[in-house]
Amino acid sequence: MLHGGNLFPFGCNGLLYFFLFFVHCCVFIPYPAIDSSAAYHCVNGLQGSKCKEAKGKGEGVSGRERQRACVMFRRCAVKLNPYDVVVIGGGPGGYVASIKAAQLGMKTACVENRGALGGTCLNVGCIPSKALLHATHLYHDAHANFARYGLMGGERVTMDIAKMQQQKERAVRALTGGVEYLFKKNKVTYYKGEGSFETAHSIRVNGLDGKQEVIETKKTIIATGSEPTALPFLPFDEKVVLSSTGALALSRVPKTMVVIGGGVIGLELGSVWARLGAEVTVVEFAPRCAPTLDEDVTSVLVGALAKNEKMKFMTSTKVVGGTNNGDSVSLEVEGKNGKRETLTCEALLVSVGRRPFTGGLGVDKINVAKNERGFVKIGDHFETNIPDVYAIGDVVDKGPMLAHKAEDEGVACAEVLAGKPGHVNYGVIPAVIYTMPEVASVGKSEDELKKEGVAYKVGKFPFNANSRAKAVSTEDGFVKVLVDKATDRILGVHIVCTTAGELIGEACLAMEYGASSEDVGRTCHAHPTMSEALKEACMACFAKPINF
Repeated sequence: MLHGGNLFPFGCNGLLYFFLFFVHCCVFIPYPAIDSSAAYHCVNGLQGSKCKEAKGKGEGVSGRERQRACVMFRRCAVKLNPYDVVVIGGGPGGYVASIKAAQLGMKTACVENRGALGGTCLNVGCIPSKALLHATHLYHDAHANFARYGLMGGERVTMDIAKMQQQKERAVRALTGGVEYLFKKNKVTYYKGEGSFETAHSIRVNGLDGKQEVIETKKTIIATGSEPTALPFLPFDEKVVLSSTGALALSRVPKTMVVIGGGVIGLELGSVWARLGAEVTVVEFAPRCAPTLDEDVTSVLVGALAKNEKMKFMTSTKVVGGTNNGDSVSLEVEGKNGKRETLTCEALLVSVGRRPFTGGLGVDKINVAKNERGFVKIGDHFETNIPDVYAIGDVVDKGPMLAHKAEDEGVACAEVLAGKPGHVNYGVIPAVIYTMPEVASVGKSEDELKKEGVAYKVGKFPFNANSRAKAVSTEDGFVKVLVDKATDRILGVHIVCTTAGELIGEACLAMEYGASSEDVGRTCHAHPTMSEALKEACMACFAKPINF
């Protein structure tokens, strides 16, 4: 029976007696000493045998040495209580995996070498580019369209580049700070530094503050993302030869810009500077820009950019050489007819793709398998060939290199580690180009269905027949729906319009749940909205549209 309800059977002073007894033991009872080498290994958790060595150093030593031994042994105990999960990389995949793992009850740490969470997407990719696209759209709209709405004087609007960049940075800081808050809220330990494998269960952290330590983990998730690919003869200097990072940070508008690569990054960032007055030429090796998109979509998009923003396009053209002149670039290109010409520009944006970022990670040290392009190979549950090591996001050999794909993989991988059935449907990963108009796509294109021999039907509805688009003078574009000819199940949706990125979510939901075009076509949509175009395109698949 505990006296007075206290935890100690010695009355209200029991806790004090216990504390004094503990101090007496630490100071007067002989504890084994520990040498500096053993201490190092205990603290860093490299060799358990060193802990045993420290334990056997004998008796009859000073109180200070005994106290130091106590500290070292407590630190050694960390090795017996490792993290359940360590995530290397704090981008969209890594930070989401970290939070989800913690929410599922796992002791979680995340190692990020940028010094700010959010990865490429939040710091030098998706988010800052959208800030610049929005600002330059407002500027371009004032000059090109205000008068048609009765808003006079738009042509006198000027752009302060420095303030535009400041607003971009404010948005980035707010969001990176928000992710760090979420780490604290969910009790994720955040290491600012570079993580690398010592073993499959030991991660060395080279801190940004110069400190080093080794942390132990039961499982590790590689989420280190990707980096821009440079041309071998024109390395990035971020002054005149730009990666996407440099193109987001320009302090003035170049008179001329050449963009190598007509994909998402090239079209978006080329559009930013074209709206502000740069003469932009896009050089694309493929027969058309954004070659992975539906051909009808690409045709409308390129036409709109050429008409509204005066962008020029050179397709079926390869870059064969170039020189960085210090204040300009001379680029030699060759067309499909074999004719060569030299393009000179003040700024060259190289957007020819991205490669997995594994430098300094130590994956070769523990023999993690990679494919011929350097992507980490994973199985159906994000597992690598090394037990207890997993990988997600841009660094893996599965799915498109998109932030939202990485986020879904982060959630699913954490669920797998918690013993749950995590899942990602790679057939329903949307892609968006945030130009004006925007382009959004999910599922199969017509070219893909033809190659696969799938019998399909097409439903199409133009925005010039949509009442909301008419009212706000945003009539460029259409919705195109592809369905299985036999079952009416939706196989792909492709949208070109000012709000395509917002509309594609409904299409993703429909495809995720196996909906038919009739399911969507018979669902009531609010009027007047741009979303009615999706309904009408679906109606065109199983019956006929009403308004076209």
